[in-house]
Amino acid sequence: MKLRTYITLALVTLFTLPACNKYLDIVPKAKTVISSTEDYYKLISLPNRGYYTGNFTYLSDDFWIRESYVIGLPKNMDIINFTFDEQVNRPEYLTSSNYYNQIYTYINRWNMVLSLIDDTNGDASIKTLAKAEAKVLRAFDYFMLINVYSKSYDPATAATDGGVIIMDKYDLEAKKAKSSVEEVYKFIQNDLDEALPYLQEKPLDVYHPSLAFAYALKTKVHLFKREYAQAKAAAQKSLSYNGQIFDLVKYTAQGGPNVLSVPAADNPEVLSYAYVSGVTEMNFAYTNLMSPELRSLFNTTDSRYNLFFTSGPNSNIDAGSGTAYWNVPYTKFFYPTVGMKTTEVYLMLAEIYAREGNYTEAMSIINNLRSKRITNPAQAQLAVPATTKATMDIIIQERRKELMFGVNRFFDLKRFNLEPDYAKTLVHTFPIVNKTVPQVTYTLKPNSRMYIIPFAQDVLKLNPLLTLNTNETVPFR
Repeated sequence: MKLRTYITLALVTLFTLPACNKYLDIVPKAKTVISSTEDYYKLISLPNRGYYTGNFTYLSDDFWIRESYVIGLPKNMDIINFTFDEQVNRPEYLTSSNYYNQIYTYINRWNMVLSLIDDTNGDASIKTLAKAEAKVLRAFDYFMLINVYSKSYDPATAATDGGVIIMDKYDLEAKKAKSSVEEVYKFIQNDLDEALPYLQEKPLDVYHPSLAFAYALKTKVHLFKREYAQAKAAAQKSLSYNGQIFDLVKYTAQGGPNVLSVPAADNPEVLSYAYVSGVTEMNFAYTNLMSPELRSLFNTTDSRYNLFFTSGPNSNIDAGSGTAYWNVPYTKFFYPTVGMKTTEVYLMLAEIYAREGNYTEAMSIINNLRSKRITNPAQAQLAVPATTKATMDIIIQERRKELMFGVNRFFDLKRFNLEPDYAKTLVHTFPIVNKTVPQVTYTLKPNSRMYIIPFAQDVLKLNPLLTLNTNETVPFR
């Protein structure tokens, strides 16, 4: 007999990995029943997919913190991270993690489609497409998990480095041990490789993954694994489907966001609609400030800064600190920070060319991007360096300016810290403005355990098999 499963849309969005008991077969009143192939396919479209980065925001050289959020206040995760306090046992402060729980909620959603859609009535081709799209989004979510809660991929140690739990089936009661970093990456790559033959160039809507996005994600996975030939092929494939760059120089001439609004659906660069804080995306940037260091990287004619940021004076900022904040409502311009976009693919391809020793091709990509970002043509074009290191330094700097906020800089610091040429010790000298307390210089070394975020207490309590990936201690075990 065909399995008949009833689930409501409202409940689907509330499921978390450790939180549910039994499958539900009672349909609450006034809820939508999920039973047909089309219903399951519609579950792929999730417009408000958010990845809140609060547990690791300040482990970066791109963010800064208001002085009043630190001085005279008891320790919290923001202060611990910003001051690079390695003496603290972080699990004592991490009672829960929105980032972790939300991602496993999404994974459960994709697993539900993968596990149950074959037992529904509907078109077989839609079932195949739905499963392919669910695998792409599941791969994205595992990539987002593994690069926060584990060491960055190191070919020498990935097989033994602690990873995250792989949930590959719709099973709300499962309690599993974590897999290694190597196993999680293999799972991600397998999902992508199985999905790619069945995806569409132009899916049903922007919340369904396209071929351009899937190949972009494949590029990123291979790049993080240092599989440069495979990454290059995937990047070129992604750009063959969508290689558009939104021209900020032209946009500046048109008057910018105060004259011409560019909501998410109108930005052709966007490959994946995912957010830090929901569809109100950049509103979080009113309180999460650009660091003085990042601000110093923008020249005076860079539209990425001039169109969207201000240094005050305003109550959102410490006047005189050299910081800046996003100053454009999300309704006027959508700037992706967590989901992928075409310019990230170009930057990954430039990195691959640089590592191959093809500096001319790498800089051609960089200068083409800069020509659409910097209004002064003379400042937009950079000379071709003579070494891999010099070319990579330019690319890394462009990544910081183009891929601001979100997760990218944190992920980049972790992966580049494994390479002596690009490893960086972070420095926060704080406070800058307040003169009533001593100024202190805080440093974070490339090999710090702080780059691996501990699992929070709520999931550790629910699953005794889950262990930390650092040498910190669980408060209740």
